[in-house]
Amino acid sequence: MRSRVLAACALGWSVALAAATPQTSAGDAADYKSQIEAWRAQRLKSLTSENGWLTLVGLYWFKPGDNTFGRARDNALVLDNAALAPHAGTFTLDQAGVRFSAAKDAGITINGQDATSIDLAPDTSGAPTILSSGTLRFFVIDRVGHTGLRVRDVASPLRTHFKGLDYFPIDEHWAFHAQFHPYDPVKAVQIVNVLGMVDTMSAPGYLTFSRGGQEWRLDALLEDPGADELFIMFADGTSGRETYGAGRFMYPPLPKSGEVLLDFNKAYNPPCAFNEFATCPLPPRQNRLALRVEAGEKSYKGEH
Repeated sequence: MRSRVLAACALGWSVALAAATPQTSAGDAADYKSQIEAWRAQRLKSLTSENGWLTLVGLYWFKPGDNTFGRARDNALVLDNAALAPHAGTFTLDQAGVRFSAAKDAGITINGQDATSIDLAPDTSGAPTILSSGTLRFFVIDRVGHTGLRVRDVASPLRTHFKGLDYFPIDEHWAFHAQFHPYDPVKAVQIVNVLGMVDTMSAPGYLTFSRGGQEWRLDALLEDPGADELFIMFADGTSGRETYGAGRFMYPPLPKSGEVLLDFNKAYNPPCAFNEFATCPLPPRQNRLALRVEAGEKSYKGEH
């Protein structure tokens, strides 16, 4: 649902914690700014990479049985892309999973070798089977009981003509020592994605922080039971104005001694802000703040 590269950019939490306090030295502020700038650079590198969200050019949901795929209009799954053969092959969905059978001379490869017939591991396996055709890369995804095909094009115009990211000014006062309040038992939260699919995620607790003389609260989620960070989806008073209308994401660290560094300078747009072929989850109602969070990433100004 997102690039883990953001977690890798958590450079020196001790510096950030110092910068988040009301009184900081000039050196601390400079270090904090450098940290956020490095995080932004890594965010841009990930987004514009060959595996970034800008490369998505197709999303198809399989029906049980055979699903033909190719450029020709008589296929069940049609992708009008010059890198794809008119009849590329057939995806067969059954109880065992998905199997791909390549059409003769279709130019479909796997790991640089011509593909024939192969069982495909989905993205939920951690290492999906990736098929290639010229600049195209396609693989199976599973979403809330639905199985489909996601297609990337490393030469996608969204990627090659990307106009860059826009941010609010870096402001250490938007980094908080949030208090972590555990749920006992862990709370099950219903999450709807942009396609209307409903999933259940686990919330180990909620965070509280103070701003403008008021306390604010956000449910913290886990993307999987073994996650090494929290997942925050939120909307606020800037949503649909300066920032993306469906909200933004953050991945703060797990709590330590009952506290979490909640840094809104690292709030960023979900994939759906750039590409219609993503399946983004939406913030739950309790994470829609009546607060203008003037920090982090703004709406993308480029053309879709």
